[in-house]
Amino acid sequence: MLRTAEITAELTGLPPRGTDTHELYWRSKLEFTLDCFVCERTGRTTVIERGAERALCSGSRGGFPRHYAAARLAAFDTTRGAERLAVRALVDFWWAPFQDARDGNQAMAPTSHPWVRLHLAYHCRDTEESGTGSTQTNAVRPHEVVCRHCERVLATSTQTPAVRLLG
Repeated sequence: MLRTAEITAELTGLPPRGTDTHELYWRSKLEFTLDCFVCERTGRTTVIERGAERALCSGSRGGFPRHYAAARLAAFDTTRGAERLAVRALVDFWWAPFQDARDGNQAMAPTSHPWVRLHLAYHCRDTEESGTGSTQTNAVRPHEVVCRHCERVLATSTQTPAVRLLG
């Protein structure tokens, strides 16, 4: 069965336009937990990138290796406003019922504890270096995105990214 999950997140505290020295932006790659019917494991971290027709499941330790999963990034929209940067991603994935091969848990769509990591990138004009950051559902809030080169706070995540099953 084809399912769709909507993932949204927002960062605040960005400097006003014209004064931004880092050009922070969302990367079109995310990690999302899905129950994988291929390896029959629940709660697998799945890497999903814009433009890819399939995702990559992390598999399981000592068992099923990394493998392709039936998931893709169907939409990826970003918005930049006054001192805020937002993202909305739609993830399409195939789901089928199964019991976890290791612990017998019943699969769910999405998984019983959805987790997502959203990736960011920037370019520090002070040092002429590029860098990356992220925000994820299990980070302690408020969570600051800090430039690893000049240690300036680039933005703050005050709310957990939201995951909502659409269909």
